[in-house]
Amino acid sequence: MTEPADLVVTNAEVHTLADPDETVDAFAVRDGRIVRLGTTYDVEFLAGADTTTIDAGGRIALPGLIDAHTHLLNAGRSLVHADLSAADSPDEAVELLRERAEEVEGGEWVLGFGYDESTWGESRYLTREDLHAVSESLPVVAFREDMHVASVNDPVFDRLREEMPADDVHTAGPNDEPTGVIVEEAVDPVYEAIEPGAAEAERLVRAAQATANERGVTMVHDMVRQSKAPQVYRDLDRAGELTLRVRINYWADHLDSLIDAGLRTNHGSDMVRTGAVKSYTDGTFGGRTAKLHEPYADAPDETGTWVLGPDEIDELVARADDHGFQVTLHAIGDAAVDAVLDAYEDTDAPGDSRHRIEHSELASDEAIDRMADMGVVASVQPNFHKWGFEGGLYEDRLGDRRTDANRLPAYLDAGAPLAFGSDCMPLNPLLGVHYAVNAPSEDQSLGVTDALRAYTAGAAYAGFDENRLGTIEAGYRADFVLLDDSPWEEADRIDEIGVALTAVDGDVVYDDR
Repeated sequence: MTEPADLVVTNAEVHTLADPDETVDAFAVRDGRIVRLGTTYDVEFLAGADTTTIDAGGRIALPGLIDAHTHLLNAGRSLVHADLSAADSPDEAVELLRERAEEVEGGEWVLGFGYDESTWGESRYLTREDLHAVSESLPVVAFREDMHVASVNDPVFDRLREEMPADDVHTAGPNDEPTGVIVEEAVDPVYEAIEPGAAEAERLVRAAQATANERGVTMVHDMVRQSKAPQVYRDLDRAGELTLRVRINYWADHLDSLIDAGLRTNHGSDMVRTGAVKSYTDGTFGGRTAKLHEPYADAPDETGTWVLGPDEIDELVARADDHGFQVTLHAIGDAAVDAVLDAYEDTDAPGDSRHRIEHSELASDEAIDRMADMGVVASVQPNFHKWGFEGGLYEDRLGDRRTDANRLPAYLDAGAPLAFGSDCMPLNPLLGVHYAVNAPSEDQSLGVTDALRAYTAGAAYAGFDENRLGTIEAGYRADFVLLDDSPWEEADRIDEIGVALTAVDGDVVYDDR
């Protein structure tokens, strides 16, 4: 006699995404795995006295969404500190910081996250003068959305100026006075100064994972650096309180410790695993620090900056690869993408290692073909298309090259592995799917199915999880979401579609039905 299921989901429109066109009405779950798919009539035979039944009410069922590039602590910080993504002007950002300053206790840092000056009528970075209007005594920091640019006031400079590389501190005027704007490596001392302890990190992780579950996310590939987050993830896992699978991509400055500890890519539990070794190679278009072959359209003498130069990239990739680690490198400009591919090409089997490029925004046709040939994963953020429309940030920075950025179909056409993530800008995969489908140009746009597969099966592949996650199939983990509306039928408003339910291992972790 067939054992009854723990859970059956009926009366749904189940898109398995294993086969692009496959749909069924229902599925059953036992011991955290899918055990049967088919009609509601067939699946209901597995319902026993103790089986939980979810009537989906005709909703869309999809595999759980896997966000292949997150910074979960920062997502939590935006929920706890000032959320500057809500600001429409410098004045509004200052007001949000003032409100936060009224909440903090004596001597505490006033922090704001996520401002995007390219959306403001007065398109400029926040300055020390703006932050002095918040406080001239408390340390105040406003982080741009890309986290590569920050604005700080004098109390922050007084504490950290000696630790900031002078080249990354913007100055102006005859006396070289700081503007308060810092970029790239000058931001690192600020991150170190505000890094939360274990208790605060747990609070931020819990806030972020709740938001992730509300948005249909069942797994993240989290980028961590000098952080208590890995400890928090493992503690929550042991306590049975982790409602999100986590793949930890450790920063390159942890490599020695990872090697000494005997860790390798894919070590870990069912919920928390060691991922790749991560580093920057260049910066961002917003900060004009992404490394380009040709100058910026609005700065003809600038081609960006290296965070790691080609020789350093080669050295890092060789060492990490030799010790059994997947490598994932941030590369946005075309020069940076080419340098990373050169380094990967020198390893024995880049495809087997599934080395990744994070962002890969201005990759040339030749670079995309090389990624396909080597099996290098393009870990791309489709929500970045918001800067790519006519009159937007990318037109300012790149001019006619605006539509050469984030050409999502080119990866699939070439056969390169494609995974989607949000970079927590914001943590919202359906927003990313919306921008992938409704991109600035046809050469940048995907169909709904391909976009969803990049946020499910593609992201699973990027994390060596394609045999357990990313599709709804018999034998796979029962990570799934129910959507209120069909992305196929509502393709022009995917970002407005509500998540009704999220489940991990068949356990409901969010229910808004």
